[in-house]
Amino acid sequence: MNSIKRGRLLALLCLLPFCVFFIIFQIAPLAWVAIHSVQSEAGWGLDNFIKVFTSRFHRQAIQHSLEISFWSSLIGILVAVLGAYSLRQVDSRLRDFVSAFANMTSNFSGVPLAFAFIILLGFNGALTLLLKQAGVIEDFNLYSKTGLILVYTYFQIPLGVLLLYPAFDALREDWRESSALLGASAWQYWRHIGLPVLTPALLGTFVILLANALGAYATVYALTTGNFNVLTIRIAALVAGDITLDPNLASALAMLLVGLMTLVTMVHQWLLRRSYHAR
Repeated sequence: MNSIKRGRLLALLCLLPFCVFFIIFQIAPLAWVAIHSVQSEAGWGLDNFIKVFTSRFHRQAIQHSLEISFWSSLIGILVAVLGAYSLRQVDSRLRDFVSAFANMTSNFSGVPLAFAFIILLGFNGALTLLLKQAGVIEDFNLYSKTGLILVYTYFQIPLGVLLLYPAFDALREDWRESSALLGASAWQYWRHIGLPVLTPALLGTFVILLANALGAYATVYALTTGNFNVLTIRIAALVAGDITLDPNLASALAMLLVGLMTLVTMVHQWLLRRSYHAR
């Protein structure tokens, strides 16, 4: 009995550095932001949040963030589903190579990614000039909302592949064989067996991609030098004081972003629980 108590005490002592680190670098900054989000020149209150929702400029930032995050996550997960399924069918060496490449590219973001896209798809990018000469496109603006969706999708796809690849382990080969013996087509198999089994993983991956895109800052800043109106750019501008210095309003925007991410995380956890119960 004493050995059990000593083991628990040792485990708590080993956990203590993590708790200290978590409080200092996670809880304390979040608490600071939460407190300052309800402070303004008029005192304590919801003035900052009212200013956010009554400002067309800030509503546009929220809209742009949600639109870019949604479409890049949707396109990313559609491509990732095909990629993850295809990996199950190929040779193990090619599978290992693609998995390693996906792991590397999922972390390729920020300034290097922005520079690579400018070289390829900028106004005078190599690929842009080739496509114009071939008559495929007449004009393409990498620094627009469409361009940002394309850039975001780039780092969403490999992350989606890595997250969805293990989910296909839930599909057993004998289910396909049994459905074929019973006369079911491939479409009927995926509609009634494959997709229902994969749905929790698909939705869970989608909300993770959504959260990943909502919090992205370095790539969009390096690509547009802060001239595109999204939440993360607005928060940084208010803190840096490029135009207006208002850290309290920035805190309100940050809490709004935290709220969106918390909602996404809660949906993700709920979907994970459903997935585990289904298995």
